[in-house]
Amino acid sequence: MLVDLARIQVIAGRGGNGCVSFRREKYVPKGGPNGGDGGDGGDVVLRVDRHVRTLLDCREAPRFEAENGGGGSGNNRTGKDGEDLVVPVPRGTVVRDAESGEVIADLTHEGQSLTVARGGRGGRGNARFATATHQAPRRADPGGPGEGRWLELELKLIADVGLVGLPNAGKSTLLSRISRARPRIGDYPFTTLEPNLGIVRLDDEREFVAADLPGLIEDAHQGKGLGLQFLRHVERTRVLALLVDAAGAEPSHDLALIEREIAAYGAGLPAKPRVVVLTKADLLAPEERTGAPQRLGLRDAHLVSAHSGDGLTALVETLWGLIANAVAEDEGTPDDR
Repeated sequence: MLVDLARIQVIAGRGGNGCVSFRREKYVPKGGPNGGDGGDGGDVVLRVDRHVRTLLDCREAPRFEAENGGGGSGNNRTGKDGEDLVVPVPRGTVVRDAESGEVIADLTHEGQSLTVARGGRGGRGNARFATATHQAPRRADPGGPGEGRWLELELKLIADVGLVGLPNAGKSTLLSRISRARPRIGDYPFTTLEPNLGIVRLDDEREFVAADLPGLIEDAHQGKGLGLQFLRHVERTRVLALLVDAAGAEPSHDLALIEREIAAYGAGLPAKPRVVVLTKADLLAPEERTGAPQRLGLRDAHLVSAHSGDGLTALVETLWGLIANAVAEDEGTPDDR
């Protein structure tokens, strides 16, 4: 199950208390202060881990508390620092402050870390307060409290290609044919309730990640159906593949609906490169397949059949070309494929 939203509480460790202590040695009647400082409290750190795919652990156990610092002791011994608590999160996690809604960070790189709560400082021992005029201080500071806050975590999948379409447009079937992914496939709408990822391998040096996303319906940008749960994940993709059922009643109408929802949602989606894919070509009569894109008003569309495999090689090559161009533009370098 893909869990892409979680609300968590993070509490950093408290600093250890400083120590009040005096030397107690034979033949030293008036030993000076030797109380050590307390250790610092541990931080709470979010770190991207490629082995973590969802926010399930964060939702199931939403409280994360780092270790407190140890107290100081005599003979000027400093207390042990508290261990930092590292919370693994998936790549693509957006971190927000739960109270203000402010975006704190967008964790998109493997190994990227973010300290979300800092541990309290250890208190000073009485050895720190000794002066020429005050040689026997009996004062020590308590450890400082660690930071605490509530955070909202939102996972936005990172994929090269997002398969977008109405329910039952053939997105899951297409993903299962061009990759090794095995999404749930059914002959009824809304079979896909959560995004599925698959690696599409063209050859030893070329591969990309495709995401099969839940079916889009009218007014999805307002939250209808799976609405925002779907559109959130499209934001991360480099290229959109708009899937339309070639055997449907009005393919051009279906495409127009998809385009409207993408435009209404915004978030940079309208500017993404895209390709239109007419699916289920095997359901058309042989004589209807020739010139089908032009006849249906979708001149530049790819006509494919996931069932027979027709058109898939050309589609995958087109997607790779769009991805390579998008990468080149992001990096500010010419496309040297």
